[in-house]
Amino acid sequence: MNRTKGDEEEYWNSSKFKAFTFDDEDDELSQLKESKRAVNSLRDFVGDDDDDDDDLERVSWSGEPVGSISWTIKETAGNSGSTHEGREQKNRNNFSSYGQPSKPISTYSLSSFFKGRTRFGSFQSLSDALSDTSAKTYAPELGRPKGEYRDYSNDWSLSDTVQRLRKGKVCSLERFRSLQDKLQLLEEAVSMHDGNVITAVLIFLKRTLSKEILFRELEVRQVALRHLIHFLKEIEDQKLLLDLFRFLDRTEELALSHYQEHLNIQDPEKRKEFLKTCIGLPFSAEDSAHIQDHYTLLERQIIIETIDRHLESAGQTEIFRKHPRKASILNMPLVTTLFYSCFYHYTEAEGTFSSPINLKKTFKIPDKQYVLTALAARAKLRAWHDVDALFTTKNWLGYTKKRAPIGFHRVVEILHKNSAPVQILQEYVNLVEDVDTKLNLATKFKCHDVVIDTCRDLKDRQQLVAYRSKVDKGSAEEEKIDAILNSAQIRWKN
Repeated sequence: MNRTKGDEEEYWNSSKFKAFTFDDEDDELSQLKESKRAVNSLRDFVGDDDDDDDDLERVSWSGEPVGSISWTIKETAGNSGSTHEGREQKNRNNFSSYGQPSKPISTYSLSSFFKGRTRFGSFQSLSDALSDTSAKTYAPELGRPKGEYRDYSNDWSLSDTVQRLRKGKVCSLERFRSLQDKLQLLEEAVSMHDGNVITAVLIFLKRTLSKEILFRELEVRQVALRHLIHFLKEIEDQKLLLDLFRFLDRTEELALSHYQEHLNIQDPEKRKEFLKTCIGLPFSAEDSAHIQDHYTLLERQIIIETIDRHLESAGQTEIFRKHPRKASILNMPLVTTLFYSCFYHYTEAEGTFSSPINLKKTFKIPDKQYVLTALAARAKLRAWHDVDALFTTKNWLGYTKKRAPIGFHRVVEILHKNSAPVQILQEYVNLVEDVDTKLNLATKFKCHDVVIDTCRDLKDRQQLVAYRSKVDKGSAEEEKIDAILNSAQIRWKN
């Protein structure tokens, strides 16, 4: 077909196809770049960090780069059956209404969720991520393991129950209703040899069984019985403990348990009357003597306390004026009462209740205990004459001699503790029979004359010379040592 030149120009100018030019902005490459810029602007809102400056990315059929956040969102929406127009409308609503609860198809993607970012680029907290409805869409809550629900069930065996008790886990024993089940549970606990488990089961039995049945079954289970007795003593359930001993016919333990109730009685007179009722209980011979002494001692203490309180308030007795009492004597032990008596009533006649000699004879206090207590009391008062009289004895010829049933080395220690003068210390150090002990005490308490005389008697020149360096220069002790060292009458061993 032949066309004129004009027709050809009209044909070409009216064609729907256009020639390629580098300046044309409507070409496909320009459209692709424009799509790229739109996607990048969308990333600024969403906060994707995987920017790629390469213009030659793979694109989807929608014209957007594959792997971008917007592509992931649209592909996810497309799989759920949404139209392209609906997706655009939802995206516009999401960006315009920030802060409203989002629906399952939201601007969150899996990549943004696991990166912990919101659509505006800020990091979510863990609590926010877990509480977000869209997050739950992608990460549904998993069910608990069956083993956890088993902790609250009632299908454990006896062995499982005891094992849980042993591990300190929460465990209900209420499902053990019959007596046979309860006894089997107790036997299983005893077989574990765990005192805490046994006690826990016993507490359950104590609460759910009558006393008669509990006592009857424990009578043939001695291990569990001992644990129950110890438990009742710890919680101070005296009533149930007495009932148990009475059922078991343990008269002596019953009496001792009854006697312990005096500890809860504060009034001295009421306590004394209670102790009087305990004297006739079936104790052993030794315990009966103890109960009798306890009653007698409290009776004496009440008398002494009444008299001394009156003397102290009157202010006419010198010993109470110089040394006021620091505490009451009531309910004090026997040794403390003896010390009190030696301190405040040492010179009283034997016939008075407060006399130390009267206490010694009444309660059969041994000589060693009496001397030790009296020495501590009189040395504290610095009554050295009484201390000297305490150790002085006379034989049948009238000769005096010092004797100490506790040993003179202990006498020296007590005297030094109470700041006795050196002259008194030296006197009692010299009475120590063992030579090495005597030298050690004399050196320790600086009894120079005792050390010098002992070294001279031992003819130990070397030790005497060594001790010369320990005394003061120009002192009488140094002169005494020099005189002994220069004496020609002594034949030294070295």
